[in-house]
Amino acid sequence: MEFDAVLLPKRRAQMIAQGFWHDRTINDDLNACMAACPDKLALTAYRLEAGDLRRFAYRELVQMADRVAVGLARLGVQKNDVVACQLPNWWHFTVTYLACSRIGAVINPLMHIFRERELNFMLKHGEAKVIIAPKTFRGFDFEAMIKGIQPNLPDLKHVVVVDGKDANSFEALLSGPAWEKEADAKDILNAHRPGPDDITQLIYTSGTTGEPKGVMHSANTVMANIIPYAQRLQLDAEDVVLMASPMAHQTGFMYGLMMPIMLKASAVLQDIWEPNKAVEIIQLEKASFTMASTPFLTDLTRTVVEKKTTVPTLKTFLCAGAPIPGPLVEQARAALKTKIVSAWGMSENGAVTLIKIDDPDERAFTTDGVPLPGVELKVVNDDGVALPPGEAGKLYVRSCSNFGGYLKRAHLNGTDADGWFDTGDLARLDAQGYVRITGRSKDVIIRGGENIPVVEIESLLYRHPAIAMAAIVSYPDERLGERACAVVVLKPNQTLDLPGLVDYLKSQKVAVQYIPEKLEIRDAMPATPSGKIQKFKLREILREQMG
Repeated sequence: MEFDAVLLPKRRAQMIAQGFWHDRTINDDLNACMAACPDKLALTAYRLEAGDLRRFAYRELVQMADRVAVGLARLGVQKNDVVACQLPNWWHFTVTYLACSRIGAVINPLMHIFRERELNFMLKHGEAKVIIAPKTFRGFDFEAMIKGIQPNLPDLKHVVVVDGKDANSFEALLSGPAWEKEADAKDILNAHRPGPDDITQLIYTSGTTGEPKGVMHSANTVMANIIPYAQRLQLDAEDVVLMASPMAHQTGFMYGLMMPIMLKASAVLQDIWEPNKAVEIIQLEKASFTMASTPFLTDLTRTVVEKKTTVPTLKTFLCAGAPIPGPLVEQARAALKTKIVSAWGMSENGAVTLIKIDDPDERAFTTDGVPLPGVELKVVNDDGVALPPGEAGKLYVRSCSNFGGYLKRAHLNGTDADGWFDTGDLARLDAQGYVRITGRSKDVIIRGGENIPVVEIESLLYRHPAIAMAAIVSYPDERLGERACAVVVLKPNQTLDLPGLVDYLKSQKVAVQYIPEKLEIRDAMPATPSGKIQKFKLREILREQMG
């Protein structure tokens, strides 16, 4: 695979000079762990459905990574070849990435909820040579699905199946044979170690606005984010990181897979989100940090209250992906005794803003944080003129962690000659530099010339006692151009009608022109693997309904 990461070379000298790029790879960090703490517990992986628990000390993790690396080489995987990984949060995922890094291959994390449509596109576009997937997970036969589409994928030479029954199983090909003891193992493991500017990860955007794009990251770009992230959160080798968010998403990959190794800390993986089990795992493993979306925080808080228990070791819960309702922060602080941290980021940059540990609690639900070191933000109007604090406009980011570009689509990179990346988000900055995401640029609803503050109205809807999920989307109107529709999922045994919704928003002092004029109640929302509501699909549904 030829990677057209055109955004990397011209930044190198500046990033090195400023100390934001560290010129090391995950191999360097893993070797450092091996030298400093080989017998320390590195990885604990819970497979809830299988009832399986596996633990690795750093010494064992290194050995397995080397073993799988040589096994991949036996399958013909070479430097810059793409290895797709469609796995839940299993130990095999962590090991596969480390193995790829040993031989200069590039991992392509794929959400386990993807099916033929998504896989056909991503595997073909990324020219994956190997894919690693479960035999079955949550009742679905992944092996049958992938083998069904393999004839359409000329680059896909091998389908490797975890828990497989045939010769193509992960166990038979990669983790079983002691490949690391073979005579040529040392040469294989040392011949093609990647450099810090080589592409290490190809991850596809979640597709809230349509066709996914392949985001290319190097070791330098991801570590430029992870290091200040850990420093901001005051994490170190003593921490135990629980990761129940999918590692096929940037959240899980960067902060559940890579960060613990970089810190010489311990990681705990949970493959299925089950809040009762999460509480048990936190207590048993003494987890001190986790990062997940708002529903995880809601579930964890409710479970701790209902079970009348505690999670005393959990110091910090970083919540990202959607605004956190103020009442939830208050409830979580009371029940969990945990610092709730808000953050904002993208696959292209990682988590680039987050509040500080010593910030007051209200920062978590009134802002999306302040930039990390090496990150600059600006908010501009339609003419590109910077706006003063408090005014909403288009959000641009200039970051040391900015990606290398979109694979085979350099024309979409959205980064200007000065390094400013168009996030596609709308936001405002306050006088202290804290950002608040107010919507997506493609998510703007202009009603009769008036911009509706979509995110703010959605935040109010989430506070409604009957509403579990909410989204504001546009529908066409002959006179006004667009009107706003509230699409909601109700909590169990709750009811809601449009007059009731209008009355509620009026009670919140919302301007009349901002109040949705249509209400759609759904059983579920169309969503990306990371849980983001796919508004383009909601708009399509509305258009179909209206003829």
